Amino acid sequence: MINAKPPKDCESMAELRAQIDRVDLELVALFAVRAGYIDRAIDLKTENGWPARIPERVEEVVMNARKTAADKGLDPDLIEQLWRQLVDWSIAREAQVIREN
Repeated sequence: MINAKPPKDCESMAELRAQIDRVDLELVALFAVRAGYIDRAIDLKTENGWPARIPERVEEVVMNARKTAADKGLDPDLIEQLWRQLVDWSIAREAQVIREN
């Protein structure tokens, strides 16, 4: 995070909220980048005749997120919930184009 101020250095709620808003912008930008990779996955899966949902990969992605969360001191259960929703959205996006729905 560029020019991130540590939370303990924020001296007011306004300053803290500005930092949270900045982080949120970065998160959304990263989700947009991730969506671009999902769009490319559609092309590759179509070329290879693969389905949108590959259960082993879903579990690998979720378990990677859980491990990263634990390593960073975040609640792995919360991150798993968020990632399952993100992965489900990604698969639905793929399935719509691959014509599985």
